[in-house]
Amino acid sequence: MNAWLNTFLFGYYPYICLSVFLLGSLLRFDRDQYTWKSDSSQLLRSGQLRWGSNLFHVGVLFLFFGHLLGMLTPHALYEHFITAGAKQLMAIVSGGIAGILGFIGVSILLARRLRDERVRATSKTSDIMILALLWLQLALGLITLPLSAQHLDGSVMLLLAGWAQSIVTFRSDAAELLAGVSWVFKLHMFLGMSLFLVFPFTRMVHVWSGFASVAYLLRPYQLVRSRRLNVPKGQTQPGATL
Repeated sequence: MNAWLNTFLFGYYPYICLSVFLLGSLLRFDRDQYTWKSDSSQLLRSGQLRWGSNLFHVGVLFLFFGHLLGMLTPHALYEHFITAGAKQLMAIVSGGIAGILGFIGVSILLARRLRDERVRATSKTSDIMILALLWLQLALGLITLPLSAQHLDGSVMLLLAGWAQSIVTFRSDAAELLAGVSWVFKLHMFLGMSLFLVFPFTRMVHVWSGFASVAYLLRPYQLVRSRRLNVPKGQTQPGATL
């Protein structure tokens, strides 16, 4: 039973989450574009939102890209520059700082949603649910830090990275790599995948717009030419100052 559950959660469930994440986002953008927004409550109360949102986004964005690069970069590409143990120590320190910032931020945002009557009245169930999931996910991430410090040789980190790389390369032995990994890591990974599963049905879809806005900075210049009017001699163009 445990082997079957491990195979399902870490062999098949990742593909279910990624499929729903991609197809669900595409369908929502195609069918419900007016719901494609962050539903900001800044107009109702901005004080706590400013601190909570900034801390949360700084921490989570660092963690997202850190996990993305750290887990999907093959060990052979960096083993000549940094050892697995040194990389894990760097991940513990930087990830711990970012995790604390993100956890403080999401705690402020969740408390604001639950305790502020005006914000609570305009909040959807999905708004509170996604903040609660993010709070739990960040809390679990911080709990994994002492466990990671117990094996600074980087062995478990290499197993987790190997699993992620096996998933994206469609290898059938991905789940087997996690057979002996602590349940805390597994729960953290399960919640992380579940966030992708619920992503298209919540306000988190605005993340797509945030990444797409980067392309705006690289856009070509728009050429705007003035149109000259043929004005008879002795007259001025409309709106001209004499």
